[in-house]
Amino acid sequence: MEKRVPKHFVPIPFSYHQVIELSIDNVTNLGIGIGRIDTWVVMVPFVLTGERVRARIYKNHKNYSEADLLEILESSPHRREAKCPLYGLCGGCQYQHIVYEEQLRMKQSHIREFFHRSGWTDAAVAPPLSGPEWHYRDKLTPHFQKPTFSQFPIGFLKRGNRNTLVDVPHCPIATEAINAALTHARSEIYKQWSSYRHGQTLLFRDVEGKVYQDPNHIVEQDIGKYRFFFRAGSFFQNNTQVLSKMLPYVISQAAEDATDFLIDAYCGVGLFAISAASHFKKIAGIEIDEDAVALARKNAARNAIDHVQFFHGTAEAVFEQITFPADQSVVIIDPPRKGCESSFLQQLMHFHPKKIIYISCDPSTQIRDLREMYDQGYYLRSIQPVDLFPQTRHMENIVTLSRD
Repeated sequence: MEKRVPKHFVPIPFSYHQVIELSIDNVTNLGIGIGRIDTWVVMVPFVLTGERVRARIYKNHKNYSEADLLEILESSPHRREAKCPLYGLCGGCQYQHIVYEEQLRMKQSHIREFFHRSGWTDAAVAPPLSGPEWHYRDKLTPHFQKPTFSQFPIGFLKRGNRNTLVDVPHCPIATEAINAALTHARSEIYKQWSSYRHGQTLLFRDVEGKVYQDPNHIVEQDIGKYRFFFRAGSFFQNNTQVLSKMLPYVISQAAEDATDFLIDAYCGVGLFAISAASHFKKIAGIEIDEDAVALARKNAARNAIDHVQFFHGTAEAVFEQITFPADQSVVIIDPPRKGCESSFLQQLMHFHPKKIIYISCDPSTQIRDLREMYDQGYYLRSIQPVDLFPQTRHMENIVTLSRD
């Protein structure tokens, strides 16, 4: 049967589905391998640096092509069999074919490359903080579309496709408690399939072995020596096993110079502010979500912390409500993936605290914001990656900065 060429396919330099052989020079932070045919770049997923592969072209861009992996001709010593039978089809994981020690080395290398390309050529990057590589994820949100028959996919988006779902009956990066709850929920949904008029996103939040499915349910969990209330469906770190290592690191960085005041600029339910309470005389937390502020205050009371105040407001207006002396203050910022708003950065630089701890789930936006801090007299003291999501390309990164 003759293959159907996509309408807008550009047949230069390769024809549609042309099979090529190439060596992989390196793997990007997105988990995609880069190789070359002569000087032309070809990007191939699920490969490792140094491998030689057969790949099939499916798209040509102005200065590179994309191809699907067909065969490994020369394998890397760091390659292994993926644990999940859906790996490569489900879009959730990118690194299951890589032994875990190499995943950590790659993530450390990718962070180093981000900084070196941005001019910090002498920046030292610590090995990532890490924990178990399987069954670590405390929150899972599979989806299903409006059912049209009794068996339909309940799972996650197919790799490279924004509309097609892959059926995922079991997820090896989710906790065992979540997988047990998922099995039961799937059975109940299939029994009642005809009653669903729309698709749904499901929630499974594992809190100390009990799984909650109501996103508005207030749960409570021990993190370090404190106990926290939060909504099951709200943002809260999804890998509490590594959070138990990440949190002491952040606190140690914040408290290292014996400053008296701490500002947590994106505080949520008060995780960092409350956990660091014993190291500071006064603490302020700012959060745009009013429900989260109420829970943060409840968490402070629950843990008998009386020298922390939580304010409802945007991080951009954080310094309008705080009178701490800048030269005795540390600011922790943990913004969303898009990074800090320019208005917040302007206020932060005007306040000019003694130290900044910047936690980011996107090193590229973090680097963008760090440039502005560097221009205002801050220097890098430490760079600490955290592997909150083994088997995936995602990285958390913690940077400590001090002013001159």
